[in-house]
Amino acid sequence: MRYTLISTIFMLLLSSSLFAQNAHFTSSGTIEFEKKINMYAAIKKEINKDNEAFLVPALEAYKKGNPQFKTLKSTLTFTNNKTLFTPIDPETTPGGNFFSNSPMASQNNVIYTDLTSNTGVFQKKVFEETFLVKDSTRRIKWKLTDETRDIAGYTCRRANGIMMDTIYVVAFYTTEIPVSGGPESFSGLPGMILGVALPHENVTWFATKVTDNIIPATVVVPPKKGKVTDNKGLFTTLQSVMKNWGDEAQPYLKAFLL
Repeated sequence: MRYTLISTIFMLLLSSSLFAQNAHFTSSGTIEFEKKINMYAAIKKEINKDNEAFLVPALEAYKKGNPQFKTLKSTLTFTNNKTLFTPIDPETTPGGNFFSNSPMASQNNVIYTDLTSNTGVFQKKVFEETFLVKDSTRRIKWKLTDETRDIAGYTCRRANGIMMDTIYVVAFYTTEIPVSGGPESFSGLPGMILGVALPHENVTWFATKVTDNIIPATVVVPPKKGKVTDNKGLFTTLQSVMKNWGDEAQPYLKAFLL
């Protein structure tokens, strides 16, 4: 009996050792993301008693000519614990539709993050002006859960979070990519974020493909174009521009500060 127990323990230790030797963790590569916006739900949320005469027929007209979900693509390149999120220009040029061109339904940010120093350079297009925001990475209050799902071939664990005081975030991260980054400005989990949902904003980002390859350090570099400021400065500028917008300013502030 004692011999059998020792043999069993030995085999378990050997199996664990072999697994550890064969396990592969991605620390450099490119991730392709799709951002999806539920346009029907997003537009419906904007309707109130003051604008329903205009927005209700506008929503019905939008439904006749556009799909429920608008899809945008982007890439996240990472190496040496640094990441660069870059939107991909749509294959078709937007037709100028008011709803389709709203900030939350667009991709206006190029995001560089240094995860070692927890700092970043965020290039943000706000209407006709481009800002270069240099500041610390976003703070998100995360709570890990036991729920898992497969994304792009990786087992991911769910985390729930709160950002910007009021925005509820659901994220899925994988420890198989031991880089605590993610799409846009989402980061701070013990592994790469491959999926994000903002349920109350009707927006998601999910990885569709992960390519494990060597990325030269010269590729993952900060953007350089734009008016230099920090998060506080950008917020002050936006408040000044939208001071007479009333409640209509909130969705724009939320989208531009994301």
